[in-house]
Amino acid sequence: MTQMLDLRTIFALGVAGAGLEAITWLLFWLAWRRMDALKYFAGGFAIISAGLCMMMLRGAEPAIWWITVDNVLVKLGLVLIAAGLARFLGQPRRARLMLGLLALVMAGWGAAVATAPGDLYPRLLASAVFTVVMMSLMSLALLRDGSVPRLMRGVTIGVLCFYMIAAIVSVVQGLGLPLRIDGLATLGDRNAWFLMQGNIFLTGLFASLILMVSWRLSADLQANNAALRQEVEERKRLERKLSASLEAEKLLREEQSDFTRFVSHEFRTPLATIRNAAEMIVLTGHGIDPAARERLSAIGQALDRLSSLIDRFLAGDREGAFHPEPLPLSNLMADVMLHFDMTVGGHRLNVDLRERRGFIVADSDMLLTAIINLVDNALKYSPEDSPVTLTVAARGDHVAIRVADRGIGIPEADRALVGRRYFRASNTKPGTGTGMGLYAARRLVAYHDGELVLEPLPEGGTLAEIRLPLPIDALPEDRKATACP
Repeated sequence: MTQMLDLRTIFALGVAGAGLEAITWLLFWLAWRRMDALKYFAGGFAIISAGLCMMMLRGAEPAIWWITVDNVLVKLGLVLIAAGLARFLGQPRRARLMLGLLALVMAGWGAAVATAPGDLYPRLLASAVFTVVMMSLMSLALLRDGSVPRLMRGVTIGVLCFYMIAAIVSVVQGLGLPLRIDGLATLGDRNAWFLMQGNIFLTGLFASLILMVSWRLSADLQANNAALRQEVEERKRLERKLSASLEAEKLLREEQSDFTRFVSHEFRTPLATIRNAAEMIVLTGHGIDPAARERLSAIGQALDRLSSLIDRFLAGDREGAFHPEPLPLSNLMADVMLHFDMTVGGHRLNVDLRERRGFIVADSDMLLTAIINLVDNALKYSPEDSPVTLTVAARGDHVAIRVADRGIGIPEADRALVGRRYFRASNTKPGTGTGMGLYAARRLVAYHDGELVLEPLPEGGTLAEIRLPLPIDALPEDRKATACP
């Protein structure tokens, strides 16, 4: 008894199965876009589904182009799946080879359909050749791979071998009993298995690919988790190290605070002794000449300034150390000259005050200390008969306090480093300084939102310039409008 199978039912199963498999791969790819092979799988199964759908919709006498196109689609889908598998395994895709083979096979297929449309055997032979070559390339890629477990690769190779054997058996059957198409409504049971094995192959291939991809994703997830655990451990280690560093810094700050309090206390004792001695000389010295009395007064003022600096920068909290107030430039320069009038090199200082009526907003003690440090450096590193010029002038929206000397200058290689704590230029003599004068001056100027610039002079020596912003009230009338916020 001959069992009859509905051909359209077989095709409908293939269309539905390949379509669902394409949708599954598409969802996989949307979830893991970094795995490009998944979109090849999705495209391959989708094209196979489209080709099977065209086969199912053939009429009683389909056109030659229709028969050719639906078979091209099915085989093109296999090419995409093979390319995706090679990409997934990191193997050469051989896209040109597979597409060239497809073009050659389908050229022969089209010729067979045109010359003998009722004879199925030539087309069956061409399909078998294409199947054997494609499955061999996919099996070779699996054999060369070492990233997927051997069992999974073996199962997939078994599925591919099943399809190759089925294609070869179909060709062998056709040698003894030529196959002819009597219509698309029914198909005899002697040939029904040839169409069903295609559906079985697609299902087996889909399951094998799903297993390999799932294993790869699971392995990647485990590797990522291991890397994450390692990173967490490293962060914990760094956190512990940071905590230890912060604790050490806290202890150092406490030691620094204790040291500054100790230094402050030790400074106050000799300063008090000097102050008392100066006051006693003034009270008991009835025959002191005016010049000596003026120097004693200057000593008292210097002691007051030094005591104020100690109180603000050593003994107490530094957050409240900055006390800006309107300061006439003439008063500032008078304090500078008074200080150096009592020194040995004070006669070498020439002061040029061009803005006698101008003023700035500044902390007088801080700014005075910064200027004294610059002038002291200029006197120290200049010849004893060389003058030092102190100039004060307005420059647009800022005031420039310039100290120029004809001294040893700063070597080119040291200019970027001068002003750092404890750094001394290579051309200075040992024992002539500590490297703190310029550093302290730069820090004190920074409190005023100003800057300290050091430049070489063409005739030799160094120009140290303090640039301080002028308050709006001290600006010229034509600059006030643009300076207002």
